Amino acid sequence: MQDIINGNDTLLVDVRTPAEVAEQSVPGAENIPLDTVPENLATFKEHQGPVVVFCRSGNRSEQAKNWLKQNGVDEVHNAGGIGDVLVHKM
Repeated sequence: MQDIINGNDTLLVDVRTPAEVAEQSVPGAENIPLDTVPENLATFKEHQGPVVVFCRSGNRSEQAKNWLKQNGVDEVHNAGGIGDVLVHKM
């Protein structure tokens, strides 16, 4: 997972709320809150490379991953919680 998270072609997406991101964020991650993932589907589909989603604990990012896969985004990974991402982020 560390190689994917740090890949130059990886879209790293934090699906937490903007208020949560304001408290702690991951450098280089884009904030697309879970409830706005459907309206941002084009962003995910247009991306050439892996998509990695994460949240606070991994629950919301699992929902996002499953929804994205059901809607045609093939290379999407759930990195779990923000702590898991920060451990792997270089």
